Amino acid sequence: MSIEITQKKLKDALKSKGAPLFTGDLNLTLVGIRSADTDSNLFNDRLCVLMQIDGKMQLHQFACTTDPGLYYRYNPLNTKGTAILKAGHYAGCWLLGAHQGKYKALVQRKPMTVFRDRNQDGKLDFENEESGLFGINLHKASFNRYSMQVDKWSAGCQVLANSDDFDTLMDLVEQSAKKYGERFSYTLLDEGDLQ
Repeated sequence: MSIEITQKKLKDALKSKGAPLFTGDLNLTLVGIRSADTDSNLFNDRLCVLMQIDGKMQLHQFACTTDPGLYYRYNPLNTKGTAILKAGHYAGCWLLGAHQGKYKALVQRKPMTVFRDRNQDGKLDFENEESGLFGINLHKASFNRYSMQVDKWSAGCQVLANSDDFDTLMDLVEQSAKKYGERFSYTLLDEGDLQ
């Protein structure tokens, strides 16, 4: 990602998109930022967490992908094409649960909108919209390392590259869930929204 991400830029971008900034200690505002480089197979996006601790706003950033890996661009799981999450705000879309029944993660429980990339050319195509429940979860890549390439780690999910970062995120999620409930909202922005 070629831009510096700051609290001010994130707050301004959320406001301009009509997306909420949650207040109250440990009330998490989860924001994905899709890199302008959408053809790569790298974890070149960011997951940002804005939250208050003792009334003071904090920002955490984690390397992630908001795009499906190259493997699924050539081998879609759905006959309509590979899912690419559309930028926007998704209120209460995720619930604290288990990714594929394997480990704690945030799992999709409300409709989200995706583009269906069906031409299998390896490039991301932002057309052919569809809304529904597609298993667009927030999870990690490897169980015990930092993944460099997306490959099979995402077929449309939002995926953190580093398992330690994911553990940190889930600790915050679990603390937040105790105060505000197990549902979480998500806003996906494009890198240009922060310029």
